[in-house]
Amino acid sequence: MSSPKFYVTDKYALLLGKNISRLKRYRLNPQEVVKLKQLKENEGILTACENVGVNAETAPMLWLKTKTESVRITNPLFKKLSEEEKNIKDIDFLNIFKDKIKPITLKLIDNFQPIALFDRLVYTDVHIGMNVNPDGYSLYGGLWNEEKLTERLKLMIKHTLDNKKSNNLFIHELGDFMDGWDGFTTRGGHSLPQNMDNQKAFDTALTFKIQLIDALIPHYDKIKCINICNDNHAGSFGYIVNSAFKTYIELKYVERIEVINQRRFIDHYTQDNITFILTHGKDDKSLKFGFKPILDSRQIEKIKNYIDENRLHGQKIEFSKGDSHQYIFDNSTSKHFSYQNFPAFSPPSNWVQTNFQNSISGFVHFNYYKNGQKSVNDFIFQ
Repeated sequence: MSSPKFYVTDKYALLLGKNISRLKRYRLNPQEVVKLKQLKENEGILTACENVGVNAETAPMLWLKTKTESVRITNPLFKKLSEEEKNIKDIDFLNIFKDKIKPITLKLIDNFQPIALFDRLVYTDVHIGMNVNPDGYSLYGGLWNEEKLTERLKLMIKHTLDNKKSNNLFIHELGDFMDGWDGFTTRGGHSLPQNMDNQKAFDTALTFKIQLIDALIPHYDKIKCINICNDNHAGSFGYIVNSAFKTYIELKYVERIEVINQRRFIDHYTQDNITFILTHGKDDKSLKFGFKPILDSRQIEKIKNYIDENRLHGQKIEFSKGDSHQYIFDNSTSKHFSYQNFPAFSPPSNWVQTNFQNSISGFVHFNYYKNGQKSVNDFIFQ
């Protein structure tokens, strides 16, 4: 006997892990019926978490504080970590690396007067381990292996140094750094054709991150890296790689570098009166369709709510995302922020080639100046 069908709105269907149905009717097993009831009973908690970019299942408690009242509640939607997730979280890279790495003191190679406040390098969707031509019959063919990855890394390093205008560099990596774990996305939603096992992918990814900093650090007084670890492909695997990278590189270069591994779906960082709101675009559990490459009224309202909740008014705001594998900057649809879709660092997957087109890939470098202007130095791979 099949499960009964229920009318479910798109919002709750996504939270239940369903593919959106035009008729909005879904077969739900008993566990899903219980979860749906719990979600509806706690819609206020869902909305509050959504407004500040937090996955409701990761917040054990919520605290509402105003001038006249203070309320703290236990979140009934909080999901405890599985044993595997606990083991991942408990990996002590500091204990692994601390006796093996000696701090290095470097002098700046470059001797020039900076003309920009800071430089910024943004790359996303590297998809290490992805097989773009699994059966030899993809529409546009291609390779995405360690050799090709290293070739593109060298081009990114050279382009960054060729366009250097400051001694301070911010590197924003916007997620999906890894393609998947055991041949599946982090959600376990669908299988992925891959050309590396987990061990090889980890080694390749960590080497990529370390080589990037080793090449750039002699040219900058300070480098600050922000890596998004809440996405739909890499998930916990991406966090493991970035956790190892953070520990290793901060031990090696001590005060010259800072690494932040962003685990919130959306977070923000302010530098010289410019606020960067960073997200991958899809998270590791809930937002199956995520932020679209083209802004619509619903997305504008969601971002505006985030700005209001975090009191970011009066600042120049850039909302930056990956995921869409499209290079689209929108500086006019919203008066409150600019909306930036960054191109994928990797070539298009076989699925993208088949269902869409042979999309461009690349990265974007910026220089930010005191007068509020910036230069955009993009690089498109051939």
